[in-house]
Amino acid sequence: MTGFSAAAGAMDRMYRHQRHVYDATRKYYLLGRDLLIDRLRPAPGDCVLEIGCGTGRNLIRAARQYPHACFYGIDISGEMLATAREQIARAGLSARVQVAQADATAFDTDTLFGIALFQRVFMSYTLSMIPRWRTVLEQATASLAPYGQMLVVDFGGQEGLPTWFRPLLACWLSLFHVTPRAELELELTILADRKDAVLSFERPYRGYAQYAMLRMPG
Repeated sequence: MTGFSAAAGAMDRMYRHQRHVYDATRKYYLLGRDLLIDRLRPAPGDCVLEIGCGTGRNLIRAARQYPHACFYGIDISGEMLATAREQIARAGLSARVQVAQADATAFDTDTLFGIALFQRVFMSYTLSMIPRWRTVLEQATASLAPYGQMLVVDFGGQEGLPTWFRPLLACWLSLFHVTPRAELELELTILADRKDAVLSFERPYRGYAQYAMLRMPG
């Protein structure tokens, strides 16, 4: 079995049943997703890519908010993508929202969608589930057009939350194979310096989440 098949199979087993209740339950603790979408602000005609699109919830919301842009998503789980395609079609957005199965650490959007570079690339609570998350950051920035932006929201270090809460949250997240990336800001700073990009970084909700925006040069 290849690495891709093994990873896809693992995600499918995890989400085969969860996908039916995923959006209803995750809204209570995947904080900052809508803030990220509010800050996308693609121009008319821009192409936007979500890495780890899951059920398509974010793509649908963004496509409704920005009706003059086109949206694309990749995910390794075929089960999640089945739900995404159903919901995208139900929302009447199939003409502007496309999804495809791919590994976030090694994807070719030119082959998948016929688009090599995007004006916006975003990830919402994705990096904390991918062991080779640094490779995903490299792939994401390589997919950005000049002046393009990468936006990320994910679990933070919870430094502003009560000390008793942190180990409970960490234990609960581990049940879903989620590991907050404590080194995210450092890795993005190094990446921004190497690519002559501009980075902004925040830790909203008392550190529950971490939010980043990286702007590429022209």
